Amino acid sequence: MTAFRNPLRPKLQAGQATLGFWVTLESATVTEIAAEAGVDWIVVDMEHGCLSYRDALDHIRAAKGSDLAVIVRVPTTTVDTVKRALDLGAHGVLLPLIRTAEELRAGFGHARYPLTGQRGLGGERAVRWGAAVESYVACANDETMVIPVIETADAIANIDAILDVPGLEAIFFGPSDLSQSLGHMAVWEGPGVADMILRTAAKATERGIANGVIGTSPEDIARRQEQGFRMIGLGSDAGLLLRHLKRAVEACRPGALA
Repeated sequence: MTAFRNPLRPKLQAGQATLGFWVTLESATVTEIAAEAGVDWIVVDMEHGCLSYRDALDHIRAAKGSDLAVIVRVPTTTVDTVKRALDLGAHGVLLPLIRTAEELRAGFGHARYPLTGQRGLGGERAVRWGAAVESYVACANDETMVIPVIETADAIANIDAILDVPGLEAIFFGPSDLSQSLGHMAVWEGPGVADMILRTAAKATERGIANGVIGTSPEDIARRQEQGFRMIGLGSDAGLLLRHLKRAVEACRPGALA
């Protein structure tokens, strides 16, 4: 029986710039298409929108047998949300609104089995309904990623302590929310935020921690690769569909082909 493995971790450890996107739509076909396209990771977003644990399960199942890592962005950093997402078989969790090292350590505690954490053992999908308890538990603490989203001024103020939390392998920036926490509303990167993110990313890189961010355009994605980001989001499933559909509609309007 094959042991549980996270396909994202070796790519990050090798310094590879990986590509992914946010899943906000219910259909697991989105994840099947992502795997077919060679996407490295997806984030199933349960913080915003309408996705349920049932939807998350469908997306995780759709990735089975592929090289696609499935991360679940839980709605809150609590034992029930983290435990349930991981029991479904997710490769990791994205923790929103982490402001302090204490909050991140609590998230790790929810995601780790004793003796390093307090994750309870359930006979769910992750352990193949009890058929793979021993092999899963033997590697889950190492393979399961816990990724905080750095999206508040408090997180930036406490970043050194956050980055020093044991077991941290990656952080993900939320530029828009970070900008809002600094008083710059409804913008992607407010005044000074871009430089703030790069300074923070440099601190993470010095510690061997990967940095993630969503790209805003092909040019921005190329720039993020040059800046050393190793988890780069292409956008969301709905956003990608909308942008491509709008371009196709505009190109095919009467007169556009004249």
